[in-house]
Amino acid sequence: MSGAIRLCDVTLSHDRHPAVHHLSGEFAPGSLTAIVGPNGAGKTTLLRAIAGLHRLDGGRIERPAERIALLPQMTALDRSFPIFCLDVAMLGHWGRVGAFRAISPNRRAAAEAALEAVGLGGFARRPVGSLSAGQFQRLLFARLLVQDAPVILLDEPFNAVDARTAADLLRLVLEWHGQGRTVVAVLHDLDLVRREFPETLLLARDPIAWCRTEEALTAANRLRARMMAEAWDATAGPCGIAA
Repeated sequence: MSGAIRLCDVTLSHDRHPAVHHLSGEFAPGSLTAIVGPNGAGKTTLLRAIAGLHRLDGGRIERPAERIALLPQMTALDRSFPIFCLDVAMLGHWGRVGAFRAISPNRRAAAEAALEAVGLGGFARRPVGSLSAGQFQRLLFARLLVQDAPVILLDEPFNAVDARTAADLLRLVLEWHGQGRTVVAVLHDLDLVRREFPETLLLARDPIAWCRTEEALTAANRLRARMMAEAWDATAGPCGIAA
């Protein structure tokens, strides 16, 4: 459904402090990949870089020409803005219609159908601020449905939601994979990753493994990632390894 996403010696930082070191690899078209690793391992930074929202310090990312949809962490979003659920879902049309074109009846109907698909039928005129954490995450998935992008990036999509919501949203993720979309998700639940995600990138700023999940999540690899996390120096300067 889309081209590959290729990372070639990618290095990323925050305020010139290391975030991701010299990462190379490929998210194949139609693949379903988990990104896992310790806190502060650069997972969110990497997703943002793939989406074109974080500057590269080195290397390059080759993206397909098609649209890329990013679901950020809920904690990064302001839910106090006075907006209705239908308006949020319709924001998924933004990339196609822009800021100033009117939303057609067909596009409005697509947004309403997306709310229904995520279990929020009848929520069109509900203020976003009145939603529970699980309902809000469902709403963000409705926006993804409206975006209809071939490449979908998910940052901790099941975090802080109830088990039923997580199961419903996982079904959508698996449907996207079944449709041939490329899906990349930052996750912490290794049991879920082993059960549902065929490919895994284990990241601890430095790449530990990027391969089939059962090979990536060996005890030796997980120990190596933990040891690297424990050895981090928060005051470290810019990466000095030659690109």
